Amino acid sequence: MKKISLLLLSLVLLASCGGKEPTIDELISTGDVKVISQKKTELLNEKKELESEITAIEKYLDENSIKKDGTLVTIKTLNDTIYNHYIELQGSVNTKQNITLMPEMSGILTHVYVKEGQRVTKGQVLARIDDGGMSQSIEQMKVQAQLAKTTFQRQERLWNQKIGSEIQYLQAKAGYESQQSAIKSMQQQLSKTLVTAPFSGVIDDVITERGNTVSLGATQILRIVNLDDMYIEVEVPENYITSVRKGTQVDVEFPVLGEIVKSIVRQTSYFINPANRSFKIEIPVDNIKGNIKPNLTARLKINDYSSAAAILIPLAVISENQNGDQYVMVASDLQEGGLYKTAITKRIVITTGKTSENMIEITSGLEEGDNVIVEGARSVKEGQQIRIKKV
Repeated sequence: MKKISLLLLSLVLLASCGGKEPTIDELISTGDVKVISQKKTELLNEKKELESEITAIEKYLDENSIKKDGTLVTIKTLNDTIYNHYIELQGSVNTKQNITLMPEMSGILTHVYVKEGQRVTKGQVLARIDDGGMSQSIEQMKVQAQLAKTTFQRQERLWNQKIGSEIQYLQAKAGYESQQSAIKSMQQQLSKTLVTAPFSGVIDDVITERGNTVSLGATQILRIVNLDDMYIEVEVPENYITSVRKGTQVDVEFPVLGEIVKSIVRQTSYFINPANRSFKIEIPVDNIKGNIKPNLTARLKINDYSSAAAILIPLAVISENQNGDQYVMVASDLQEGGLYKTAITKRIVITTGKTSENMIEITSGLEEGDNVIVEGARSVKEGQQIRIKKV
């Protein structure tokens, strides 16, 4: 019964309006929630359509029209800042103590005393080569040397007593010294059967196993590496010769490890390569963790220039006149007005310095507090009125 009453009331309202759509107040007075909700949905849809149309119109006007208040632009207010310029290069890690040990004599490798990954000290015996009976020969020579020594001592006593001939004394002396020299030479040869560590480090690879025949200066036996003294050597273009010197700061990044370490240039070359007009520099690497290996790729950022109060602007805002002078447009005489600030454009000739990514240093022409036009810089002329967009 209630629904029928509401329906009749709606018909009465429509009739009283002469067929016109009822007002919001009239709809609310009916108390029909369904009808009211439907009206709300219709109004919200109309609102969205209107907002979308207004936004499109405003965008067009901002981008394509010049209103009486001037072209719409954005500005950047300049502040001095600390500026560090870097040269970016790529190199790989080296170590001066990374060598492959080869035998000093040929023979059969009878012993290998170390394993891969084992730490060794300088002078430690790492492997042994068969001496081919040399040690027995030395023992025999020592017996002969003892006899030669006894003969010499007797001849020396006789000679001191003026007994015997000088020639016998000299022959005994020569025989004894010859035996001593021969033993010393044989012992030096015998020492070559031992493969020893030239420096302290780690056995990286056992290349030749026990029982194999090795050849003098040809067969690789072991590789020993010391990871304490790591460095990177790279070539730098010659135009940086005055700015990249001993002590220059360097950031060393290892992409594979995800690490960045601080270092300095330890040494610079005194020679410029005529083939590519570059010079070499050496950068030490601190390897406390021991995870930096020889031939690991490294990216270097070498700090070749620093300024404590630099003025930087985007590269894109710089233009060039017919004389080759670089200039930027700045906003002067800023005035508050309505939705936007207004200003007058002014052309400033500049000189530039170092470039870093999309920014460039200004060495003259601009100073702290200047308002450089960024968006719209190429669409305005000197002396033109502009509107400044809020950012």
